[in-house]
Amino acid sequence: VMFSQRGVLNLAHSDHDMEMLRRWTNAIQLNGIDSEMLTAQQIKELEPLIDINARFPVAGGFIQWRGGISRHDAVNWGYARAADALGVDIIQNCTVTGFNISHGMVTGIQTSLGDISAEKVHITVAGHTSVLAKMAGFGLPLTSMALQAMVSEPIKPVLNLVTVSGAIHMYASQSDRGEIVLGAGADVYNSYAQRGSYDNIESCVAAFLTLYPRFSRLKLMRQWAGIVDISPDTSPIMGKTPVQNLYINCGWGTGGYKAIPASGDTMAYTIAKDQPHALIRPFSLERFESGALVDESAAAGVAH
Repeated sequence: VMFSQRGVLNLAHSDHDMEMLRRWTNAIQLNGIDSEMLTAQQIKELEPLIDINARFPVAGGFIQWRGGISRHDAVNWGYARAADALGVDIIQNCTVTGFNISHGMVTGIQTSLGDISAEKVHITVAGHTSVLAKMAGFGLPLTSMALQAMVSEPIKPVLNLVTVSGAIHMYASQSDRGEIVLGAGADVYNSYAQRGSYDNIESCVAAFLTLYPRFSRLKLMRQWAGIVDISPDTSPIMGKTPVQNLYINCGWGTGGYKAIPASGDTMAYTIAKDQPHALIRPFSLERFESGALVDESAAAGVAH
């Protein structure tokens, strides 16, 4: 999966940020994961090109040494190959157009290539979850919007870590091809358009140049966007639906990629047993009726 454990560095720009990161570091260490606080000078030694005296001065930060990045497409193809080897049929260019439901129970799906009968159906389509839920006759408290990423022209290796700043709102790393990879938050309006807004591109690049002004003459080579679904409490919605034998796994926002192994395992249990796995019971759709929300907006580390 082309995983590069180069270390993930989170920056602090104030005393308040430093206190928040200390709590974050302690929580990570209590779970047996290597993590430590850094001073601004230590950060400068690890990442020489960063401007620690920028408009938002770097007060310090913390690093998770075993953290890193992997290639999304490599991970997707890895899962696809493994599923194919286990006998899973992967049908491409096949659009779901509806559900076959009888007496409150799903019996199959309707697609652009014909109907498919099934005893159980699992919806896990990220930003288009609410569209499919509407086809099945129920609503979901989700908003869908574009999340962008972009890369510069390739240059020689100059960035050593994955750098993240919640205050300035950006992340940056360098790919194995030499491109500077940039990203920030989702667009601020609902959309299914996968091009994203120019405002977001501009703000992301401006935030990056605040910390790395030496890259100001680099050319932005390409950008892209995917549709993410965000719930009111910024936590996923997992488990059963009002339609019997129809299950959902959605609302992961911008963090679903990292949660694939755990969510896949717990959802497999839920589908097989027709009852929620103990780990995901708090994330059921019913929590929005009872008010037992799971507020994870702070853990997301960004303002969405």
